Order: sequence, then structure tokens, then C-alpha cells
Amino acid sequence: QVQLVESGGGLVEAGGSLTLSCAVSGRIFRSNTMAWYRQAPGKQRELVASVTSGGSTGYADSVKGRFTISRDNAKNTLYLQMSSLKPEDTAVYYCHARHGVNYWGKGTLVTVSS
Repeated sequence: QVQLVESGGGLVEAGGSLTLSCAVSGRIFRSNTMAWYRQAPGKQRELVASVTSGGSTGYADSVKGRFTISRDNAKNTLYLQMSSLKPEDTAVYYCHARHGVNYWGKGTLVTVSS
């Protein structure tokens, strides 16, 4: 059974930093691309960042230079370091993996106050 559990969200002032974590159970972590998505109120879910099993990363233009995605294969954990946060980064952040089907966590809320 595959489970993705996010943590680390919270309330932060603009310009601040947060680090999100996603603990992954099941035998899919090491061989799959992992990603962070986010969904702001009234908006569609969007891809924030991804990292392949080999460590190659990609970012949405809106977060380049501010967010860093990483993975710890020994711990089956995905991370998202977020800095210089802006109010427009406010959203529920979801961990995602695809292994035949899409797997999603339940999300963690990040609120950035101005």
C-alpha cells in the first residue's frame, strides 16, 4: 500500500522560509519521479517542482530561485525548501508520485501573510 504524508506547513510572514516534508511508504519512492504541487483557493492545482530518481530537478517559473526540491532515498522522504515566500505562495501543497497510477498525499497548508 502506497501512502504519502506531507508535513511542515504553517503560517509564515512574507519573506520567510518553510521546509515541507513528504514521507512515502511503499516500494515506489526510489524508482520514481516525485513532485510537489499546490492549489490556491479558487485555482487549479499546479506543478511546483519535481525531482527524478536520478536527481534531476525542474521548477515552475514562479518559484525558481526561491524553492529547492530534494529527496532522501534512504529515508523515503521528499523535501521542499521554500524561501523568500510571497503571499501568492499561499496554497495547499501536495506530494505526488506516479507509478502506473497517480498517488497523492492529503496536503499541507502554507499561509504567507503580507
